[in-house]
Amino acid sequence: MNSLTRRDFLRTASAATLGALAAGSPRLVRATNAAAPPATADTLIVLWMGGGMAHTETFDPKRFTPFEKGLDPQAVLSTFPAIPTAVDGIQFSQGLEKLARVMDRGTLIRTYTAGDLGFILHSRHQFHWHTGYAPPQTVACPHIGAFVARTLGPLNPVVPAFINIGQRFDVGEGEELKAFTTAGFLGSEYGPFNIPFPDQAASAVRPPAGMTPARFQNRERFLKRLVSASPVGQHGSEYQRESLLRSLDSAHRLLNSPAATAFDLALEPVENVRKYLPEGVDPGRSFNASQSRDGAYERETLGRFGLGCLLARRLCEVGARFIEVTTEYIPFLNWDTHENGHTRVADMKRQIDAPIAQLVLDLEERGLLDRTLIVVASEFSRDMMTEGKPDKIVQDQVEVPDKIEHEKHYGMHRHFTDAGCVLLFGGGIKRGFLYGRTADERPVRTLEKPVHIEDLHATLYTALGISPQTAYEIERRPFYVTRDGVGRPITDLFA
Repeated sequence: MNSLTRRDFLRTASAATLGALAAGSPRLVRATNAAAPPATADTLIVLWMGGGMAHTETFDPKRFTPFEKGLDPQAVLSTFPAIPTAVDGIQFSQGLEKLARVMDRGTLIRTYTAGDLGFILHSRHQFHWHTGYAPPQTVACPHIGAFVARTLGPLNPVVPAFINIGQRFDVGEGEELKAFTTAGFLGSEYGPFNIPFPDQAASAVRPPAGMTPARFQNRERFLKRLVSASPVGQHGSEYQRESLLRSLDSAHRLLNSPAATAFDLALEPVENVRKYLPEGVDPGRSFNASQSRDGAYERETLGRFGLGCLLARRLCEVGARFIEVTTEYIPFLNWDTHENGHTRVADMKRQIDAPIAQLVLDLEERGLLDRTLIVVASEFSRDMMTEGKPDKIVQDQVEVPDKIEHEKHYGMHRHFTDAGCVLLFGGGIKRGFLYGRTADERPVRTLEKPVHIEDLHATLYTALGISPQTAYEIERRPFYVTRDGVGRPITDLFA
């Protein structure tokens, strides 16, 4: 599948989705060695750096080369100087000072190696990260959040078990993202509760403006009658139709529950909101502005991820099971730094530094960090010169000049899959711990302790008390929560 295009991706993903609708009830099956491990976490929060976060510009800094005209790109390893963290021997990149101060609460993996999927597409690698399977697949693969929701159920029966914050599906490669942001064959009731704009989350748990409660209840009853009376096949198999009805019941329970107030950020004291925002961003403004293609950032855009982290904290407090907050993947924007790499990464670090650190501190203060696992990750890393891996070079998707004459060429531009960073906090994970080693010179690849997606997933599932060999039988074959059940937890990461 080296030549798989976006059109091919969508065609195969759509076919798998139709297959999921026709499939019957998935049955939980476990191999004899799939006994549930003791859980060290009750909640999983994924903080998603969509677009390719360069490890040498964030959590694995190398030799710093300041910008000057005429630079040889081969000599540029990091465009920011390193800064100390709270842990001796671990350095971060400049711009992550607040995160550096909480590194003593976390574990840093520097050797995540992305899958060899041929021609590198963000949507394919994001699909791979979030499901554990490389596309295309013959069935609609569930998102990791859906697996967690189905296997463990909700912590609080009125709070959605899988909540997805910050990603729109009507921009960029929205259709490709929809292919994996789903419960797949598990059914609608385990799919994501999507909140594109965290400051508008309260409206997602209220009837539409101007609609009376009685009218809203009549609409709900009418919709359920339509679904119930529809021929089998219109809404998928009988199982899928029943799953859709159960999801409607769950949504109605949430709207009528006191837990719905957790979605309302207007109830949060303004001094708390300010702690989750980049310095200088007004907590009283709207946070829905778009970012321009030339790399400029609206002040409002810089605050969206921070509000998502604040919302994640509030939802964690009322018993959410799985939460993903994203900086939002849009081609050529955010972490997708094909040009203006240095200046845009500086802005991205402004966007994530305060809110992630504050989320860690707030959960710790509330006694929730020990049972909440926070994961900061991206689909792959970046390098100035290498596309893919040194021993698996793939087609370049951006040109790098022989000499850097303009600042727009100063930064990490190409997709690099041979090393990347994953930052973990809480949930039974070691504190102040470093795992894996990368080269100090180009290519800045993994040298010791590579981490592949099936083993990373196995570690996350194990923390939640789910065996990595857990499987669901669909279409008369087992579908494992880690690829073919081969994932093994990295025991060195646990305290």
